[in-house]
Amino acid sequence: MTVLPVRLFGDPALTQPATPVTDFDRELHKLVRDLHDTLDDQQGSGLAAPQLGILRRVFVFQLDGTRGHLVNPTLRFPDEQEQDGPEGCLSMPGLYFDTVRRLNVVAKGWTMRGDPLQIVGAGHLARCLQHETDHLDGVLFIDRMDAQRRRAALREIRAADWHTPPTVKVSPHAGFWQR
Repeated sequence: MTVLPVRLFGDPALTQPATPVTDFDRELHKLVRDLHDTLDDQQGSGLAAPQLGILRRVFVFQLDGTRGHLVNPTLRFPDEQEQDGPEGCLSMPGLYFDTVRRLNVVAKGWTMRGDPLQIVGAGHLARCLQHETDHLDGVLFIDRMDAQRRRAALREIRAADWHTPPTVKVSPHAGFWQR
């Protein structure tokens, strides 16, 4: 069992697009196992490789008795129905914010063995599939919020005990601001 540290909000890996998987090899199998082990340890619904600092297009999920993974996912929305409700993220532990998502989704991709896979999701599963695919695109769920919700979420994130403010460095080179 390999449990890896989950990157927290502010880590640059969380805002970088992941690279498509081209080799369905032992390394990919190990990554999927590590993602599942870490997800089990964190007791979450889903976990994407970028949340471990690994910029590969793969995620795992476990909710409502369904456990799985998806490699190189693409999403299609069969209708315009939306849901608005609480959403959390292991990269923002303990915080939940109302977020609008599509109610229904069809996710297509591959298994770790290279077999084609389609997952049809509604409700919570649809939310999870969209959330984790966003991670692979370098998008965080707060990016999906309207301005008012995002400001409130950022206030809560800055107040969280796990949040580390960014380090601001002063240039050693003389400039007009140092005169």
